[in-house]
Amino acid sequence: MAITMANTSAKSVQSFVPDLFVAARGLKTPTWVYDIDNCQIVYANDRACHMWQAETEEELCARKLGEDMSPAVAQRLKQYQSDFIDQDASFHEMWTLYPNGVPTSVMVMYRGFRLSDGRMAMQCEVLGDAEESPENLRSAEALLHTDVMIALFGMGEPSLYMNPAAHNAFRDAHAPMRDLFVKSDDYDLMMFQLDGHGEYRMLAQVKVVSGKRWFDLSAKICKDAVTGKPAILLTAIDVSELKNAKDKAKYLADRDQLTGCYNRTFLHQHMATLLDAIPKQNTLLYFDIDHFKHINDTFGHEAGDTVLRMIVQRASEVIAPDDYLVRLGGDEFVVLVDQCRTEKQLERLIKRLIGALSKPVTFGASHIAVGVSLGAVGFKTDQDDLETVLRKADIALYNSKKDGRGWYKIYDDEMGRAAQDRQQTENEIKLALDRREFILHYQPRIDLASGKIAAFEGLVRWQHQERGLVMPGAFIPICEETGMIEQLGQQVLHAGFEQALEWGKKGFDSHFSINVSPRQFAEDNLIETLKSFSEQPDFPKGKIELEITETVLIGDLDSIVRKLEQITEMGYKIAIDDFGTGYSNLSYISKIPLSCIKIDRSFIDQLPKTGPIIGLILALGNQIGATIVAEGVETKEQYDWLKDHECDQVQGFYISKAEPISDFEDEMDRKYG
Repeated sequence: MAITMANTSAKSVQSFVPDLFVAARGLKTPTWVYDIDNCQIVYANDRACHMWQAETEEELCARKLGEDMSPAVAQRLKQYQSDFIDQDASFHEMWTLYPNGVPTSVMVMYRGFRLSDGRMAMQCEVLGDAEESPENLRSAEALLHTDVMIALFGMGEPSLYMNPAAHNAFRDAHAPMRDLFVKSDDYDLMMFQLDGHGEYRMLAQVKVVSGKRWFDLSAKICKDAVTGKPAILLTAIDVSELKNAKDKAKYLADRDQLTGCYNRTFLHQHMATLLDAIPKQNTLLYFDIDHFKHINDTFGHEAGDTVLRMIVQRASEVIAPDDYLVRLGGDEFVVLVDQCRTEKQLERLIKRLIGALSKPVTFGASHIAVGVSLGAVGFKTDQDDLETVLRKADIALYNSKKDGRGWYKIYDDEMGRAAQDRQQTENEIKLALDRREFILHYQPRIDLASGKIAAFEGLVRWQHQERGLVMPGAFIPICEETGMIEQLGQQVLHAGFEQALEWGKKGFDSHFSINVSPRQFAEDNLIETLKSFSEQPDFPKGKIELEITETVLIGDLDSIVRKLEQITEMGYKIAIDDFGTGYSNLSYISKIPLSCIKIDRSFIDQLPKTGPIIGLILALGNQIGATIVAEGVETKEQYDWLKDHECDQVQGFYISKAEPISDFEDEMDRKYG
């Protein structure tokens, strides 16, 4: 027996006792009572026996109709039985019966029938032959047997039709479509897409009798054939097993193996899905661990891994369940804030996050100090791609680090314009290095005892093709951050060496100093460069002074001292630049081969208030035999004070600003010519 539903229902179920079937025997329409539990007909009138091709009622009732019944039909009949008991329902549907194997399609009204033992059976009354084409009959048969759930819903109304698979699966066959979804966001997304495109396919969790299951849903806008009103045709295929298997594989593919949080691959995929979702305002937080390299170098990589895992654990305790924590790589993390928050709510979240992450991490007997810097950016899910959002967040992170680390910045357009300018400058620096546009200007150092030029310091300038002469403050920080300082330093050294050789050929007996950055000093090829130049026949031994800052001396002091000794053995001299502002530790003074100490201009600016400190530095220079040079001398009062207190040399704008060497060569000719 097969059933195809026309989905006409009524609240007119009746309870029968066996004696009442006597009246049905005289009906002109085939009528019978079917025992759903035992899969047999228990009562039938003559018309029913004729339709079923049975000689007698006894013969028909003896037939075992369940033997060739499909599971789909058996399940559907059990659902009818429940509807009779729970809802007192009656149904008007088309059945395809198979008396003696011959298909017969009829329209049947069926209702509940209470048997003498109290069990619920089903009374079936044929209303007429089904006038359907073969295609429609086969279609109805397919709807009955398929495991695919098919339902028709009115707009915001209960279901208008459900095939047997849908009727058996859904908890409430009369619930509106919204109630089927586990997440209301999935329903909202489907309706949003249907409104825009008329059809939509998605993967979503649906509430069914067995619990929450994953379904491949396909929805289309159509019209109800009965009322002509707009309706939604929903097709649902249960893909839970496949989804769970894929989820397990996807979990491994989308997760960072060290920390267990999401990885960059997941972030790319998730951001792509947001482009198709309902547009909304989201926020991305981009943070990294301050001085993480120092943690690895000091405590080891195992300690660094412990810090990364603890960062993920602490961040997960702060963010909301719907937010996503992603490790981009190294010590860089992203939090995708999925819920729209006000500016104050967002700032509270950021402060809580920074506070939770900026706590010491215990590793063995060590307590590792940890801090983070963070950049935030708001974005619209339907407008901004991942790379754009990450770039803006990175700009905000850069600004938070520039302002001292351990805090946060929220991206704004001004930051963006500054970053564009900086990127433009960076590109121009790369081109300028290739074109060798960086030149040296020279600032004289005056011997206070004689009033004559004692030395020159070579200071780098950028001879820009369009902007003219660019001062170092506009390009040195960018070179240091990008690593271009090494190439720039090499060019500066070579320019200085060439000038020193030229002076030597002219007989100019003047000393020359040039700056070496901490990064340049740390490079292995520095010694090779210096050695190559020192081996030239005209090398002015003892006349070239390399200026390093105190930060160069942080680290393995013994190794640093050996490197400095190598340099001095080649014939170079060593000066400490900006003395008093960095790692001012007197213990290293006695260890390094030092020939000059340059007092930082911040002390000179505050004269005579800083006189006692400068006096101590002067005394230190006398004790170790180092020349003391005061930098940044800009007034006569400063000049006179330093001269009165027997400072060795001075340099600054009061004497002369840095100029091309040609401006000094006439004086040099008079002195040495």
